[in-house]
Amino acid sequence: MSTYHETVVLQGHIIDSLILAKVLDRIVMMGGTFDLQDVNIGKTREQPSSARIVIRAASKAFLDEILNAIQPHGALIERGTDCRTELVPDDGILPDTFYATTHLPTQIRIAGRWLDVDRIEMDLAIVVNEEGSAAHAIPMGDVRRGDRVIVGREGIRVIPLQRPHERDVFGFMESQVSAERPHGHIIADIATRMRQLRERHRQGQTDAKVLLAGGPAIIHAGGRDALTWLIEQGFIHILFCGNALAAHDMEADLYGTSLGYKLTGGQPLPHGHEHHLRTINRIRTIGSIEAAVHSGVVKQGIMAACVRQTVPVVMAGTIRDDGPLPGVITDSVHAQQAMRALIPGVGLALLVASTLHSIATGNLLPATIPTVCVDINPSVPTKLADRGSFQAVGLVMDAGSFLTEVGRTLGRLV
Repeated sequence: MSTYHETVVLQGHIIDSLILAKVLDRIVMMGGTFDLQDVNIGKTREQPSSARIVIRAASKAFLDEILNAIQPHGALIERGTDCRTELVPDDGILPDTFYATTHLPTQIRIAGRWLDVDRIEMDLAIVVNEEGSAAHAIPMGDVRRGDRVIVGREGIRVIPLQRPHERDVFGFMESQVSAERPHGHIIADIATRMRQLRERHRQGQTDAKVLLAGGPAIIHAGGRDALTWLIEQGFIHILFCGNALAAHDMEADLYGTSLGYKLTGGQPLPHGHEHHLRTINRIRTIGSIEAAVHSGVVKQGIMAACVRQTVPVVMAGTIRDDGPLPGVITDSVHAQQAMRALIPGVGLALLVASTLHSIATGNLLPATIPTVCVDINPSVPTKLADRGSFQAVGLVMDAGSFLTEVGRTLGRLV
């Protein structure tokens, strides 16, 4: 029986990061066979390894599927070819065979030289400038007629993550999701990373911001005071949320309730279900959250801390929002653009108690950004990992306990 074959090359720390093993396993699982050729193993931790692999499959279609599956692990077709481009036929429409990105570092080959792809994230296209000297990832809706975008898979190199030297929870292959895992050492590693990033941020270094994307369960579960402290102490530098977190945070300040339940005693108050509506109406009357804080109407809490610490906040609305509050972005595409604009410089992402905002943020993050997803529902961090954010460490616990414990580890007196 005739077979189709292709030779691919793997380079880097392919042994200790288990990349070679993953590639070979994927080839066999997809029905292919392989011959290992010219395997060179680095003798020290710093020295890279390399391998040439001849892959065989029963049909060209099967071979193409295997090549597509192993490309995110850094497998590069040996025969040196440049990438191919086609012109965008119309605004917001890509050629049929456009290359869809992963969130791993990516390079393209043009005129025999490799270029880094800027602004990488998953599920985008790659546009190349007219001179062929620069490339960046771009959402489908942002392409314009006449843009040159990458098509096919030739001349594209994906660089897999390597196992880091530091041994902490953010180490390679540490992101299993389980309600049975102890949380103490994970939170200690997160706190250590946050402390380091705060110091670097104060020194003006890049890639040192901590992003938190959170939902209203932070308020309901008792995490409001801890998150406020983290913002005031300079540990959080960007906040993504929706209408609800902001509304219930300010409801807590104005009425001492969250969803009408008294925060100190957990008792529902008469007509308490109206409190978040009256809060939203009050802020709309004033004109903005910033004005409400500066005028002293809103005195304490997450939003007040963000205003006083000049922490940028993106509030992305949903179909069920009340009001909404001034500043909530009700167009989801515009909200995504606002979130995307704040991603550069992020060195750690905390996704806490919000399925929609966690997954939306995870989709925007390069794989190189350490990420923590915290939710009482294990399906949330699992879903995030299944969608491709494999770098996300999953913690199954309630938001209040997580933020309180992080704050305590960082020096907050509880």
